[in-house]
Parts: sequence; C-alpha cells; structure tokens
Amino acid sequence: MASIKPFSSLSSPLKQSTSSLNPSFSFRPISEFQSPSQFSRERGQVSVSVAFNPSGNFDLSLYDEQENVEQAPPPMPPKEGRCEVVIDNDTIRLLDLFPFSNATGITTTSPVEPREFLERTIGFTINYNRDDEHDPRELSEFPDIRLWFVRLDATYPWLPVLLDWRAGELARYAAMLVPHQMSMRMGVVFNPEALELFIMKKVFITYSWLKENDIPKPRLKVKDMARMLGFGIGDELFDMIDRHPLSSS
Repeated sequence: MASIKPFSSLSSPLKQSTSSLNPSFSFRPISEFQSPSQFSRERGQVSVSVAFNPSGNFDLSLYDEQENVEQAPPPMPPKEGRCEVVIDNDTIRLLDLFPFSNATGITTTSPVEPREFLERTIGFTINYNRDDEHDPRELSEFPDIRLWFVRLDATYPWLPVLLDWRAGELARYAAMLVPHQMSMRMGVVFNPEALELFIMKKVFITYSWLKENDIPKPRLKVKDMARMLGFGIGDELFDMIDRHPLSSS
C-alpha cells in the first residue's frame, strides 16, 4: 500500500478530510511544529511561510487572534546566480511567456538541461503596478497574475522542481495556483485539500520528468520538494509508479 505519511501526527479535523482522495493512500501533512498552523523544518532545512488551517473550514479572519502562533521566519535571500524571470503588467495582461524563455532559455521546442537549473534554480520578480495604490491584496490574490502563472505551469508542469526553494519561490509559486487565504499572523493559509491535489500532481510529473532526464536520486529530490510544502512521501508510492510506468506513445 502506497503511503504519504506525516513525520508526526496532527490532531485536527484535517486528518479526516485528507482520506477522500483514494482509500489506498494515507495522505497527511507533516506536523513538526509548535502549533498546528505552522510547520518548521528539520535542522539544515528552511522554514517556509506556509500554514494549514487546522479547522478545515477555510474561513480565517485576516486579523486572526490565535494565541501562541509564532510568525514564520522570512525566506533566505535569492540564490546567487539564479535565473531571474522578470514580469510586469504588460507581460501579465498578454499572458506572454517570453520573459520566462528569455531569462532561462527554456522553450517548448528546445531541450532542457535539468542539471543546470537544479544547480542554478529559477526565481521571479513581479513588477506589478496596482490600479489602486492602496489596494491591500498580495500579488497572489490578483486574478490576472494568477492566470499568467496558470499558463506557465500548464506549459512547463515540471517547473516547481527547478525553483529557488530556499528563497520561498516554491511556496509563492504554489500560492499562485492553489486556493488560499492571507493571515496577518500565519501568512499564506492554503486550502488543505487543494494543496494535497497540487502536491500529488507535481509528485507524479516531476518524478517521471527527472527519471526521463537521468537525474540521480529523483525520489529524494521529489520528497524534498513535497517536504517544503509540508508533506512526506513514502517510497511505496514511487515503487507503484515504477511498476506501472506510463506509455510514451
């Protein structure tokens, strides 16, 4: 039986809601943190400003008054030498992916060298001018920005594995694609079931893509990616994928 297990149990209704995907999978978030709304990393890893709504009702107040909830530490600075994709209002309005291709050299017709980007990583600078300068929304709350990232993700679905995780790019990328709310204390609070589906889809895609490109230890890389968003992936799932590969035709 394939499993996706937490590193410790989470005592909340979220445990009951996560079993609806498939009865063959135990699908639960990592819970190595002080409070059920925020997770921290093992030594040598980096905390990400991501939180779960443990009540499962996805209805948080912007100015939540929860006690004993520590703010997430800020992400690390961007990795030196990473590929920086700069987009602006015109890019977003036209759904133009050229800035991505120009910064990375990645196109739909050119081969990709994963080793280079796994080392350099990729990040985004969003120069977005709001129509109302007093608009309090975060960038991930603007529908036009999210639509640009939806098109980017549809074109390059394996992209999350190449992002600058330590600088928070994976969490920000996920926020563009996964329903969430903003909390003054906890930061981004994802809809838990939507985040589960997003992670599982990326696990299937990136594991196969890394294997196709002969990247060493693809399981470890995919596990690390899922861990950054709070989920542990069991080897049983990868064994099942390997036993039942998809046809390339």
